[in-house]
Amino acid sequence: MREVRLSDGVVTLSPLRPDDVRAHLAGEDELLVRWLNGGPGTREGVEAYVRHCREQWNTAGPLRAFGIRAGAEEVLAGTVDLRFAGAGLAPGQVNVAYGLYPPWRGRGLATRAVLLASRYAAGEGGTEAVIQVEPENPASAAVALRAGFTRSGPAHGEDGTRFERYGLDLRAAALPPVDC
Repeated sequence: MREVRLSDGVVTLSPLRPDDVRAHLAGEDELLVRWLNGGPGTREGVEAYVRHCREQWNTAGPLRAFGIRAGAEEVLAGTVDLRFAGAGLAPGQVNVAYGLYPPWRGRGLATRAVLLASRYAAGEGGTEAVIQVEPENPASAAVALRAGFTRSGPAHGEDGTRFERYGLDLRAAALPPVDC
């Protein structure tokens, strides 16, 4: 597997690893379950997801799942996923989804992670980063706005869920430099 490591000096992104399972399960709370995971995680389920993510990296599949790592020890603080293909995405659009564990929220780490992931997406041929946020999740919308995304209007998921959609033109954005 090609090891990708992106950093802005505060946040480091690298692919999820099998040894991240315990930290993910310990960090999961009701907000992550509601907005990101779709249900409480189990050891078996998270292990299977990490294996799937690693397979996607190995095969250059449409999913790139990163662990958001913080501090000198690069402690797992959350995740940011990029999807280069999927329902509701036009060619060149990349969906960005993110979540932080409770102790790491409110420090600007999600915004930094979104910016790093967006730079990566641009380097992989993405032309527009897209964030979809349920209206009842203002914290996630605030991350999108702080990262320079603009609201592009409402959208609906395949299950009828209403989202506010935010976009960032990756060709025109002034994204921060990345240390690799």
